[in-house]
Amino acid sequence: SRSYCVTAHFAFQENEIKLLTAEIERLKNFGCLGVSPSLEGLRDENAKLKYRLNFLKKSLQEERSKSVKSMVNINSCLQEIFGAAIQAAYPDLENPPLVVTPSQQPKFGDYQCNSAMGISQILLKTREQKVIPREIAEKIVKNIPTNECIEKVEIAGPGFINVHLRKDFVSKQLSSLLINGVQPPAIGKRKKVVVDFSSPNIAKEMHVGHLRSTIIGESMCRLFEFAGYDVLRLNHLGDWGTQFGMLIAHLQDKFPDYLTVSPPIGDLQAFYKESKRRFDTEEEFKKRAYQCVVLLQSKNPDFLKAWNLICDVSRREFQKIYSCLDVTIIERGESFYHEMMKDIVKEFEDKGFVQVDDGRKVVFVPGFPVPLTIMKSDGGYTYDTSDLAALKHRLFEEKGDILIYVVDSGQSVHFQTVFAAGQMVGWYDPKVTRVAHAAFGVVLGEDKKKFKTRSGDTVRLIDLLEEGLKRAMDKLKDKERDKVVLTPEELKAAQTSVAFGCIKYADLSHNRLNDYVFSFDKMLDDRGNTAAYLLYAFTRIRAIARLANIDEQMLRKAAREEVLVLDHEKEWKLGKCILRFPEILQKILEDLLLHTLCDYLYELATTFTEFYDSCYCVEKDRQTGQIVKVNMWRLLLCEATAAVMAKGFDILGIKPVQRM
Repeated sequence: SRSYCVTAHFAFQENEIKLLTAEIERLKNFGCLGVSPSLEGLRDENAKLKYRLNFLKKSLQEERSKSVKSMVNINSCLQEIFGAAIQAAYPDLENPPLVVTPSQQPKFGDYQCNSAMGISQILLKTREQKVIPREIAEKIVKNIPTNECIEKVEIAGPGFINVHLRKDFVSKQLSSLLINGVQPPAIGKRKKVVVDFSSPNIAKEMHVGHLRSTIIGESMCRLFEFAGYDVLRLNHLGDWGTQFGMLIAHLQDKFPDYLTVSPPIGDLQAFYKESKRRFDTEEEFKKRAYQCVVLLQSKNPDFLKAWNLICDVSRREFQKIYSCLDVTIIERGESFYHEMMKDIVKEFEDKGFVQVDDGRKVVFVPGFPVPLTIMKSDGGYTYDTSDLAALKHRLFEEKGDILIYVVDSGQSVHFQTVFAAGQMVGWYDPKVTRVAHAAFGVVLGEDKKKFKTRSGDTVRLIDLLEEGLKRAMDKLKDKERDKVVLTPEELKAAQTSVAFGCIKYADLSHNRLNDYVFSFDKMLDDRGNTAAYLLYAFTRIRAIARLANIDEQMLRKAAREEVLVLDHEKEWKLGKCILRFPEILQKILEDLLLHTLCDYLYELATTFTEFYDSCYCVEKDRQTGQIVKVNMWRLLLCEATAAVMAKGFDILGIKPVQRM
């Protein structure tokens, strides 16, 4: 469901529907009498009226059913309007191209419809009709239905349709934003979204490789939640498998009274390395480790307790990271699916998809050269089995409509194969259920190689976050924020906001499909497209009304009473930029590329700076500095900008502060 931009006057629309219905009946009768010299022309007119009627009926129904508070997506509005115009102009054309984009320059209007060129190509290929795009554009323009958002259209160049928005429409949408707050675009039916992200391994510390999955996954969840979806956040922990045999065997040796006295495992990473060294070098220990795995998988209570103790140590360490990054996630590791795996194997066997290869049970999926191994020759299960079990559970038990796996690009072939196997066995139809691998590249050091410590070890995530806090405080002290500007509490809040905000934003502002270079110097720079710049910009915007002695209550009153004047070109540019927020979110819901939101927030901040430099919000006496005039409609534009930025920060998981 989209927010449609047709006239809000229901009575006017209903009256037009009645008139159109009567006109269609008149034309029918006229044609039957045989009076018309051009029956084909009459049919065209009839078809146009029918499309116009259907458009109005649909628009009216949507206008009434959509939430009053949802923000209008102007791009979707225009797509709906031009879609109706194209259908009326070319009723026999199937799936005509519909291209509506914001204009890059003011001289080309506010938006452009560039469908005429595509339609020209289709007519040439399918009907061998050579029609110049400009003629097509003229025909589309003639069929634009009545609406409340377009002021005028112009045809430019070979067939571009430049769209100029009505100022009263933009002003009304900004007032709605100020009164109702920043609301999501209308999404239609509420769907269940399952997001699999973070997913570290038990007994191993979270490292920089987990940073991207955790940050991207959290932000995706926030976006879908804001849009009104029912979101389930899952942490697919590596908490089961043969490695637990060696960990439990080592626990028994090092802390023999572990059943009665909680073992003081301080450094689980060192504990893991010790057990791995013994597993690789001591044959007797290795045999005992395998026995421990068997006893664990048979649910022996003592071994389950040992397993839980090890998992708990890891959970506490993981939670420190999640608390720093303000991440909420539900643990559902591989162990959760263990009991389901034998049924998965049986289902694939019963449907004739299993082949035996050197004792292993494998499944070949058409189009993929490497098969899935669903059972090892020793009867054990694999990652393939657990991922298939997780997929089925999320589809059938959780009833997910959208499943998103935020996992690195190295796993792309694996997930494509698992998803294709799920389709092959009949679990879901990709036309109905969306199952997506939101892949991402690796984090690089400033030497453009995989990010590691000087000694060549993987960078621990907790060390990275602590370094971020230290550098953020150094930056604030360099600017002498600790001396006069901020109280100790405000300084601490600013440090946390800048440190974690900059780390998140540096990741999210890059296209997730690409690798990116991790650089504290770049991410803490308060110039350019960084969180530091945006956070400083946000606090400055929030301070404008405060310094003019305008409180929230006065702003709320003004939002209801003031008309937002958009006469100055910079006011107009800022107003339109603010209202692009819903279409930005809609795009990300479709392609899951969060850097688009970062680019938009940076554009919004720079557009605001242009506005603020050109338009006085608060006018002061040059000699005394006393406030002589407050231009309230401009303060409301400041407030709308800050409100959208705050919601954008919230989706990105960044916490702004009032003072910096």
